[in-house]
Amino acid sequence: MAAKAPVFATLGCRLNAYETEAMKELAASAGVQDAVVVNTCAVTAEAVRKARQEIRKLRRENPEAKIIVTGCAAQTEPATFSGMDEVDVVIGNTEKMQADTWNAMGPNFIGDTERVQVDDIMSVTETAGHLIDGFGTRSRAYVQVQNGCDHRCTFCIIPYGRGNSRSVPAGVVVDQIKRLVDKGYNEVVLTGVDLTSWGADLPAEPRLGDLVMRILKLVPDLPRLRISSIDSIEADDALMEAIATEMRLMPHLHLSLQHGDDLILKRMARRHLRDDAIKFCEDAKKLRPDMTYGADIIAGFPTETDAHFENSLKLVTDCDLTWLHVFPYSKREGTPAAKIPTQVNGNIIKERAARLRAAGDAQVQNHLQAQVGRTHHILMENEHMGRTEQFTEVHFDAPQVEGKLITAKILGLKGTQLIA
Repeated sequence: MAAKAPVFATLGCRLNAYETEAMKELAASAGVQDAVVVNTCAVTAEAVRKARQEIRKLRRENPEAKIIVTGCAAQTEPATFSGMDEVDVVIGNTEKMQADTWNAMGPNFIGDTERVQVDDIMSVTETAGHLIDGFGTRSRAYVQVQNGCDHRCTFCIIPYGRGNSRSVPAGVVVDQIKRLVDKGYNEVVLTGVDLTSWGADLPAEPRLGDLVMRILKLVPDLPRLRISSIDSIEADDALMEAIATEMRLMPHLHLSLQHGDDLILKRMARRHLRDDAIKFCEDAKKLRPDMTYGADIIAGFPTETDAHFENSLKLVTDCDLTWLHVFPYSKREGTPAAKIPTQVNGNIIKERAARLRAAGDAQVQNHLQAQVGRTHHILMENEHMGRTEQFTEVHFDAPQVEGKLITAKILGLKGTQLIA
């Protein structure tokens, strides 16, 4: 039977998806065959359960393949996955990005391959700028500029899966973006685990805003730059200047807010208060009136009362949030929050999460209705769908050219899409 190229399954965040693309190139260069690679997420206990479920499913579908498990859950719980009969090799988040790891698993797994290869990620001091060409689309490319996190929010296991914060030097980032623009990409997204901590470990300790301004200055042919999730309390002066003055920086920010009540924020060990979040959103919108916000919000954190929750619900309109990622709180063993005795009833958590999602849906509809009659610059992701500057989907009946930037007037809306 002929050997098959590896199959990759990605769970979790955009950074995982980025790293899967890098692993595909490493595996191809090493000649890895007849393998299934599962890049796991550890953000909640549910994410780990889904990873185990996905592994069992992939084993049934690929009975002859070697199964390689990596990602944050493999890093934080290697014994969980090495103990599964379906799993052949477990590799950590650092090891998965190293050519030597894949070379040892070259054709037919010939080589010295240990079953568990997971080292202490807290000892890692550098993040390489892996060169990839996007995600199989000609419209948008992603560039990892940072990895890891120095903060210890009480609900979060991710620092133990990603290690401490480390930055890709600005020169490496700029060179990669120039390369992507030369290949025809019209939009680049900067991505990382804690993006606003970029630069703290580099000489002279530059800030994220410095990186953004440098990219826009040194890559004048880049039409659109996006930044992914940020911690608003860490937004620096240069970033605010870029928001105000650089129209090539897209007016869409995803904010790591997590809650709208000061007491719960303190129990989460967050570094901002409710008023800080509101002020940032108001300030950024004054600088850029077309700015839209997404946000992560957790429902049902331990000790959350009805009054605490109402403050989160109110935050949706107080900050004029549009795109919500609502997370029902899930106890994560190994985190301080899991030890808090006053856990919220699961049914109450579900009900609160549903109310937050409903509030988010109403905000989306308000945003969509406000776009009708306006003209937008739209980046086409396929023949019939593109996205505005605010990342809103736009549908076209007539086919367009994938990857192209076009200007169109919004004629109406259908569901969560605009119609042009």
